[in-house]
Amino acid sequence: MYLPAYNAISTNAGYTASAVSACAKSDRNIQGLISEVSYDDASPLLTHMLLPLLQQLGQQSRWQLWLTPQSRLSREWARSAGLPLNKMMQLPVMSVAAMAKALRTGNYSVVIGWLAQPLTDEEHNLLSRSAEEGCAIGLIMRPDYSRTSGSRPRNGLKIHSNLYH
Repeated sequence: MYLPAYNAISTNAGYTASAVSACAKSDRNIQGLISEVSYDDASPLLTHMLLPLLQQLGQQSRWQLWLTPQSRLSREWARSAGLPLNKMMQLPVMSVAAMAKALRTGNYSVVIGWLAQPLTDEEHNLLSRSAEEGCAIGLIMRPDYSRTSGSRPRNGLKIHSNLYH
């Protein structure tokens, strides 16, 4: 997955004004976005879909922020996946407020967070505005509980392939 719009971004200090300025100076169509990703731990499809995006974003001068549950990311996994260890930060904190604050700063190309509950419309709007202000991507990771509950990610994506059908 190649995002030429995200290749040229660089920001100064950590202020929203510098992030907005960086957005305005570039001729990118994407100003920031939020996506909810529902995944199955047993399926490698998520890794194959997200790794190219994370590798691409790792070429920017900005950091990648992982807001994770209590477990720590494996440095060996990140290294073998081609992710920039010198531009990755992990915090064992996960809340909508923390994610919105991180997105708004413009210091991160991507903020990845694990949220247990589906977002309310108000929370989704807050994160969307924050991502736009910081010209960042917010990925909300959620284990797939669709078999046991009726909730679905807000932006669902189905990929149909002749290889699997």
